[in-house]
Amino acid sequence: MTQQHTAIGDLYYGIPAIRLKFGRYEAVALPGNGANLISFHDNETGYSFLREPDAESIEAFKQSPSVYGIPFLFPPNRYEDGKFLWNGVTYELPINEEATHNHLHGFLHTVRWEVEDYGSGEQGSYVVMNQHVREGHPMFRYLPFTFTMKLTYSLDEFGLHQRYVIHNEGDQPIPNLFAFHTAIRVPFVPDSSPEDYKIKVTIGERRELTDRLLATGQFQPLSPEEELMKTTGVSPYFASMDNHYTAAPQNGRNYMELTHSKTGATLVYDVGTAYKHWMIWNNKANQEFICPEPQMNMINAPNRPDLPAEDIGLIALAPGHIFETTSRLYCVTPNKTKS
Repeated sequence: MTQQHTAIGDLYYGIPAIRLKFGRYEAVALPGNGANLISFHDNETGYSFLREPDAESIEAFKQSPSVYGIPFLFPPNRYEDGKFLWNGVTYELPINEEATHNHLHGFLHTVRWEVEDYGSGEQGSYVVMNQHVREGHPMFRYLPFTFTMKLTYSLDEFGLHQRYVIHNEGDQPIPNLFAFHTAIRVPFVPDSSPEDYKIKVTIGERRELTDRLLATGQFQPLSPEEELMKTTGVSPYFASMDNHYTAAPQNGRNYMELTHSKTGATLVYDVGTAYKHWMIWNNKANQEFICPEPQMNMINAPNRPDLPAEDIGLIALAPGHIFETTSRLYCVTPNKTKS
């Protein structure tokens, strides 16, 4: 191990954190705050890729953790009137979005995760965080399923690697419905402008949403700008977006690319093909950040048994079985063969 490759316990504006360094890259995870990967930097270029709080906004982060860093959502997005239909049983989730009278974003992005391990070596720097859901867990009272999940973040020469694993330890199928509410900083190059960027995402069709932001099961035509978003790229702020799309991998990959036109630097978020959907939200085109969110299920999918489960990402994990998926964030820079 060299001094450049480290994994240490640290504080992030007073919050207990695990700080990872490997070569040019640095990242910070907050186990006690939903296992949020709150920071990812390239120290050689000065690029800062995620929306992260500063000293003045750290309290805002604590109140609204889903709009900073990479929050983990389980189950993700909205459920009508807090109802969650699974295997013939309707479970009741708390209404936590009064404006729509829905449940929003699940339970695990605000709770404490256990640090199982962290360390560093010549192959990378990493942290493993886990969550054991069973009787007594705050989520169990609403969704009484028994499982263990692990989130691993690691840095190596190829960027930031994310690994998600869930093991069904109960005696019935469990819903494997999850998303990452990834908040990408735009602009990420120092002293650049939002107008300098184009975003591409491997979206397919746009799902229609009601005024309560619930999926109807129908589709809407893509606008000309959305057609550009899935081909050559478009401004991440071409319109206010809170849009729900099917995922349509290209060349075997499901990804977002955000390119800075003046330097040619491209941030790649390769999320893997397990995800059935994307949510794309830019907070009313606020010129600060955009959330390209890889999401397993259609919004409100458990409450739509009339639609094909495979199409809407209503994924069940059988007793004893394990599901795993990985993603990576890295930056492609001109005249470099490695990220």
